Amino acid sequence: MYVVPPPKRSDPVSGSTSGSDDLRIFQIWKGSNKFFLQGRFIFGPDVRSLALTIFLIVAPVTIFCVFVARKLMDDYSHHSGISIMVVPVLFTLYVLVLLLLTSGRDPGIIPRNAHPPEPEGYDGNAEGGGGQTPQLRLPRIKEVEVNGIKVKIKYCDTCMLYRPPRCSHCSICNNCVERFDHHCPWVGQCIGRRNYRFFFMFVFSTTLLCIYVFSLCWVYITRIMNSEETTIWKAMIKTPASIVLIVYTFISVWFVGGLTAFHLYLISTNQTTYENFRYRYDRRANPYNKGVVENFKEIFCTSIPPSKNNFRLKVPRETGLPGRSVGGGFVSPSMGKVVEDIEMGRKTVWGDVGAGADRRAGQNSDSEGPNMKDGGLGESSPEIRTTVDEGDRVGIHPRRSSWGRKSGSWEMSPEVLALASRVGESNRIGGTSSRPADPKV
Repeated sequence: MYVVPPPKRSDPVSGSTSGSDDLRIFQIWKGSNKFFLQGRFIFGPDVRSLALTIFLIVAPVTIFCVFVARKLMDDYSHHSGISIMVVPVLFTLYVLVLLLLTSGRDPGIIPRNAHPPEPEGYDGNAEGGGGQTPQLRLPRIKEVEVNGIKVKIKYCDTCMLYRPPRCSHCSICNNCVERFDHHCPWVGQCIGRRNYRFFFMFVFSTTLLCIYVFSLCWVYITRIMNSEETTIWKAMIKTPASIVLIVYTFISVWFVGGLTAFHLYLISTNQTTYENFRYRYDRRANPYNKGVVENFKEIFCTSIPPSKNNFRLKVPRETGLPGRSVGGGFVSPSMGKVVEDIEMGRKTVWGDVGAGADRRAGQNSDSEGPNMKDGGLGESSPEIRTTVDEGDRVGIHPRRSSWGRKSGSWEMSPEVLALASRVGESNRIGGTSSRPADPKV
């Protein structure tokens, strides 16, 4: 049997297709993340927005240092004048470091399962008719107890796992993230358990930077008014850069300042942005609220857990299709029905897949003649039928279940087609020699 060789995979960083047989995890990552420096930094798919965020921070500070701070240095004593220039420069570098720590690290991604979990109470010995393992449906929702309060957790079809409490699947990064807060387009990354602290410090520090620039611009205008004994309007005309910075920082402080105040409220009540908009804990008990002091300690005084993913870990290169169970298996809770996942924002139709395959199988059987049903592909080649239908039995998440599916049709791999052609040819020869041909109407 001819097997199509697997395509050469290129290194996302270096672009090289040659090398050892081992690949690193970041090279075969199934999420939508972008990796840099050989997997040392992980960003979201919208990492390009970082360039705009950096420009919005660096550009006004540069204008301030050139047109405002440099002139204020001459009006104050030696050490005070230098501090006017040094403070915004150092504070800007600090803000950029916080931005990198927020957007360039693992936010708390939970590794995907290679196979769905086994249902509770399943011992692996149950058999159905014909000696095959029965298909067991996984429950869509489970209940766990958190601080004496029952919390529902959902099954993720993409990651094939039950999401822990406070975990959600990000539709942009295509990952399940611990303590998921939101996906921030300004930093190009999910905000979760491992980078929420840096995100809040970044927003809060940006607010302070805006207030600093806003205040010093008014100080410069006041100095012009006092030195030239003129009105505020004439003084503002003499420093247009100060006017631009005042307007810019005034607008920005409403955005980042309002965001800082909102997250201070979330931290004090131990909520996430996702929970606040979806669950509304003010209408029911919050199982995670430990009091204001303990809630702030949880965010700022606890150690950040290590990442559950080693993106630079080497894994063997896959050769061929992975083996799957032939008989029975575990069925996704969304199998056979339309499921709309709120976090994923898309619908997956499982029933249409099986129905369409059955209709096409019936059409093929009628076109081949009555011999196909009796002694053809249906009876003589269970391995082909298993390969074609494995998506219906094993398909737990959309990618695995739609293997080989393009534009609503099913395409078999070359080895399956080759095997089918040999079996069909042998059946036709056998049918011709053992049975008379059907009369043609």
